[in-house]
Amino acid sequence: MLLHVVHETRYDYSPPVETAQHVTHLKPLDTPYQQLLSHHLDVRPEPASLSESVDVFGNARTFFSLQNAHDELVVVADSLVRTFGRDAPRSDITWDAVREQFRYHAGAGWEAATEFSYASPHVPRHGDFAAYARASFAPGMPLMMAARDLMERIHGDFTYEADSTEVHTPTLEALAQRRGVCQDFAHIMLGCLRAMGLAARYVSGYMLTHPPEGQPRLIGADASHAWVSVYVPGPQGGWWDLDPTNNRPPGEDYVTLALGRDFSDISPMRGVIHGGARHTLSVAVTVAPMDESEAPDAGTEHGNTAQQSQEQS
Repeated sequence: MLLHVVHETRYDYSPPVETAQHVTHLKPLDTPYQQLLSHHLDVRPEPASLSESVDVFGNARTFFSLQNAHDELVVVADSLVRTFGRDAPRSDITWDAVREQFRYHAGAGWEAATEFSYASPHVPRHGDFAAYARASFAPGMPLMMAARDLMERIHGDFTYEADSTEVHTPTLEALAQRRGVCQDFAHIMLGCLRAMGLAARYVSGYMLTHPPEGQPRLIGADASHAWVSVYVPGPQGGWWDLDPTNNRPPGEDYVTLALGRDFSDISPMRGVIHGGARHTLSVAVTVAPMDESEAPDAGTEHGNTAQQSQEQS
């Protein structure tokens, strides 16, 4: 499937911001189940400097700075991604056997996934996560069956309610109130999996939504999304994505943007500003299928600077 993603972030400041530095995670990954065909980032006003690098988790991140006063900032990420179906790992390994693999003991081999079994800024270690998770983790249950049961329970027990939480609402608070948005559902599932001694990571991205029958697709009406990836060890294992908000494993209608321990590692955009005491933020995302004939050649250079992006747009 070819998916065209446009993610626009707009800040309006009063009074104007004097200087600013920002970091974005807005460039989709190349993975076994998706191929990035084109990407450009348009920043207005034009930044004094802009550079791209790869973070510790393998995500593309862009840094830019603004050295002149500005009362608005508009950042538009335009990406074309080819997505593929995702096969689930083929493994009957039990969750408690996996937990034992992550326990420390002398002479143990190094496992890269271990860093995702620890607490992180938005996902602390707490008994409340373990208490909720235990119903899904009977002794000897296969890991994939237990993780899927946990996903289904979160989807059934929690209410999706926009504006019920904020970006920095503690995950334990969302767990207690049994409501939140996709970020909260992902953090809660991470807390539960890690509380059982398993490795799980936070995934940011997008999903293709379908307008009502006979209605046009609304520009800017979609939103960024978040889900969870749990590690299944073994020769036929790997990372297995699960979406508790929608109670399903992601498929070719999902686009993976970045991977981290939780939201704080891979927020789409964050920064430091001097001035601009008050601001308003608006975000518009459009995910739309694209005809093969409209796709650019996969070898086309990706725009890496604001000037290149402006020329392409």
